[in-house]
Amino acid sequence: MGLNIKNERVHALAREAARVTGKNQTSAIEEALELLLRTYGADPLEAGVARKVDLVTRLVQEYQDDPGNEHRVTRTVEDLYDEATGLPQ
Repeated sequence: MGLNIKNERVHALAREAARVTGKNQTSAIEEALELLLRTYGADPLEAGVARKVDLVTRLVQEYQDDPGNEHRVTRTVEDLYDEATGLPQ
C-alpha cells in the first residue's frame, strides 16, 4: 500500500523524525500518527481492543439468546447424536 506525499515540508519532517528517532520514515510517521490519534482521544490500540470485545460480547449474547440451546444438555458423546437415527442432533 503506498502513500504519495507531495508536500516537501512533510517529507522533510519525516526525514528529520526518522533521523532523530533512529527509525525509518514509515515507522517514525506511524508513531507520530498514533501519538496524534491518542492526543485526540482516538487511541488505535484501544479502538481495536474495543472492537474485539464488542464482537465477543455480541457473539456471547447471540449464543445465550438462541432458544435452540435452552434445554439441551451435553454430558456425554452419545448426547450429541439422535438415538433413533444415529445422526448428529
